Amino acid sequence: QVQLVESGGGLVQAGGSLRLSCAASGLTFSRSIMGWFRQAPGKEREFVAASLWTSGSTDYGDFVKGRFTISRDNAKNTVYLQMNSLKPEDTGVYYCAAGNIWIQVRMPEEYNLWGQGTQVIVSS
Repeated sequence: QVQLVESGGGLVQAGGSLRLSCAASGLTFSRSIMGWFRQAPGKEREFVAASLWTSGSTDYGDFVKGRFTISRDNAKNTVYLQMNSLKPEDTGVYYCAAGNIWIQVRMPEEYNLWGQGTQVIVSS
């Protein structure tokens, strides 16, 4: 079964940290572009980070400013998003996504598989 399953969301105070995980199955994980997006209530889905292991490429949303780090463990078919110095505006549902073409990795349309999302709430 081809799927992505996120975990690790929760409630955290501003300034705190969370690590999100996304376990992939049924796809060639090591060759896949793995991305993270987020969506706050009433807002469009927003690019957070992406990684392509074969080229060592990573990309981050402009708002990240060094606070988040994407990493992956190909042996476990898992991608992570380490989030530090969290702010209330980081609140939202965080989605993991998989794609195949590193052209417009910041666009949700470039991804063809999505997880169900994990909620992150940052309190002030």
